[in-house]
Amino acid sequence: MSYQSEPELLILHTLRIRGFVQSSEIVCSTGLNNEEVESCLDSFRENNLVNYREGRIEGWMLTPEGREKSQQLVSSELESSGFSEEINSNYQGFLSSNQKFLSLCTDWQLRTVEGEQEINDHSDASYDEEVIARLVDINDEIQPVCQSLAASLNRFEGYSHRFSEALHKVQNNEPEWFTKPMIDSYHTVWFELHENLLGTLGIERSKEADEKNE
Repeated sequence: MSYQSEPELLILHTLRIRGFVQSSEIVCSTGLNNEEVESCLDSFRENNLVNYREGRIEGWMLTPEGREKSQQLVSSELESSGFSEEINSNYQGFLSSNQKFLSLCTDWQLRTVEGEQEINDHSDASYDEEVIARLVDINDEIQPVCQSLAASLNRFEGYSHRFSEALHKVQNNEPEWFTKPMIDSYHTVWFELHENLLGTLGIERSKEADEKNE
């Protein structure tokens, strides 16, 4: 049975990996009920762990103290769960596909015509089909990683399904579900999984290259 995270960790860690969200999005991400999320957020705000920004775009975000607290909880959980080795192994599996996926995103957004790069307007069906076929290959690589992560820590559940949903939409002539931000596109889910792994292992993105070379 996979390790079940505490509500406080789930909420703070969701803010850590997603940056700026409404409480309703935290409910969807964590599976907690609305009352529990709102109560925790109010308590966190009283303790200077989170702030709520009002205005044209409103939402919750971590304070520096909240980010530190989130990392403490996640590090403690990783040690208590006994799955540190498994998570790190799956992180390495993710990294083995990461650069290929990022290059694939570039190929989806741009294509070379007569030696010059131009924006891919998706008018060349054969070109798009070739890139989508490579996305299917990437999906075949990342699915076992997602399933193994979820078998270790319950909070990694959902990534497998979200990747499958985004791929299905891309394959059904909805090209925005490949890389478009602000929706659950394949790239959005990929970026979030990456942030989740970095946060879980306590690796700063800016120092990731150093970690890989150690």
